[in-house]
Amino acid sequence: MAVTLEEHQQEPPPPTRTTPISGIEDDDSHRPEDEHNNGGSNHIDAVDFDNGVEDTEEEEDEDEDDEEVVPETAESKLRAQRDKMENLFRRMRTEKVTLRVHDVVIKGNAKTKESVIEAEVEALKKASNLQEILQASSVANARLQGLQVFDSVNITLDAGPPELPGTANVIIEVSETKNPVTGEIGIFTRPEARSWNLEGSLKLKNPFGYADIWDGSLVYGWDQATEVSAGVALPRFRRWPSPVSARVSMLSKDWLKFSSYEEGSSGFSFGLLSTPNHELNYSMMWRTLTDPTQMASRDVRRHLGHSLLSSLKYTFKVDRRDSPLRPTRGYCFLSSTQVAGIFPDDRSVRFLRQEFDFRFALPLGFYRAALNFGVSAGFLLPWGRSFLSEPSPLPDRFFMGGQSSPICSLGGPSFLLGFQCRGVGPTESQRATKDNLEGTASETVPKRDALGGDLALTAFADLSFDLPLRLFQDAGIHAHAFACAGNLSKLSDNEYHDFSIPKFLQSFRSSAGVGIIVPTKLFRMEVNYCYILRQFDHDQGRTGIKFSFSSA
Repeated sequence: MAVTLEEHQQEPPPPTRTTPISGIEDDDSHRPEDEHNNGGSNHIDAVDFDNGVEDTEEEEDEDEDDEEVVPETAESKLRAQRDKMENLFRRMRTEKVTLRVHDVVIKGNAKTKESVIEAEVEALKKASNLQEILQASSVANARLQGLQVFDSVNITLDAGPPELPGTANVIIEVSETKNPVTGEIGIFTRPEARSWNLEGSLKLKNPFGYADIWDGSLVYGWDQATEVSAGVALPRFRRWPSPVSARVSMLSKDWLKFSSYEEGSSGFSFGLLSTPNHELNYSMMWRTLTDPTQMASRDVRRHLGHSLLSSLKYTFKVDRRDSPLRPTRGYCFLSSTQVAGIFPDDRSVRFLRQEFDFRFALPLGFYRAALNFGVSAGFLLPWGRSFLSEPSPLPDRFFMGGQSSPICSLGGPSFLLGFQCRGVGPTESQRATKDNLEGTASETVPKRDALGGDLALTAFADLSFDLPLRLFQDAGIHAHAFACAGNLSKLSDNEYHDFSIPKFLQSFRSSAGVGIIVPTKLFRMEVNYCYILRQFDHDQGRTGIKFSFSSA
């Protein structure tokens, strides 16, 4: 028996070549493997299962004895071989063919440790029939490709030793990447913060043979943030069941325009668990808040200085939408829990931060129209003695506003189209200086600092549909109409005494609008006309045309 699964990118063999396997010849150009592949990234080159075709061959031999021998042409041979293969695949789809793996043979790994490859194909050894082996081989191929250290992966199932009938050998042939060093660079914009970022990264793949990926990155923001970081990621660490990572970083954020402070932090983080649905990370960062303008409000000045952030963060995510950029059906749910204050230090901030995101898409059946609904909520509470009388840490509060698409953004209750970044919620006047006191009353009103909140809630509804022009439909350009609302409030520092649910619901801000969406492979660009339906004093909302760039 021989079954070969390989990447789609491999060139198919010439159509005139035949593959003799255990006395059966099969022309590649007439193989029915597509019927079994179901459109996956792997395909079956050849199959021979003696027990599966033995009965068929005997029946055909009996029929041939009763009939007069007729010279076979090349076309009749191909037709007969195709019928045999169709019968075999039909039997594979309807019956379980008992088969188990005898041995796994690895080839082509000049640098990569065999234990790394074996860990990704463990499911093959547990398979008990041919169908399970084929399915496990497809999964193993995808897992090996996901390591990002191989240019190609071939998995071949061959007959086991003659003395062990009903067994197969798995032959894994890999081609390690020829260029272990890769780099990326790009310029990205954040219209809600009116800033541009230059981002570059450099990766070194598999230097020690453990499928380890080392990388360094630099993010330089012309107007807001700068980050330098380096890290390593491993698919397995000893017997730990999931990928792990470690990272050191230095980060600088400029919030002077919105909240009169600059934030600098440095430290490290560990990725302890990473699966499609679960993530667990630990981080320890030394943070410093400064006010170089000496204009910060009283509330902001209380938070200036040094602090230690030692936190454990768990994220659960389920995404069943058909597309993260333009979903037309399905749902998505994300829950993020962060507990800070694990390290016993007097300067360690202590809080519990919880976020929820829910998205739902409903198709309407015409012009690819779909209704998208979404709700995001979050709360932040200090913990410890007299926790409600203590202020929550300023950088970890919820801030609302900006032009990022609520459909693509799954980062808590922060979006509110039509309002500028940090343009919603509690504010406080900046400190009066000598120049302010000497000014006249006719001068501009003193600026205010955005303080954020401890409780936040946002919701939106979005109707998207294709434009009637075929040119726009082919390019994926479509239109949408939307409405969104949100609010945030403080609870800590004894502010909970003035909080009530009716008051919170009555003070929601809201906006609505229409726009054109231009999707690309990397991001989603929106040109929206936003109309502010409701805002309060000191909110930064403005009716007009807004640009937005969002990524999944």
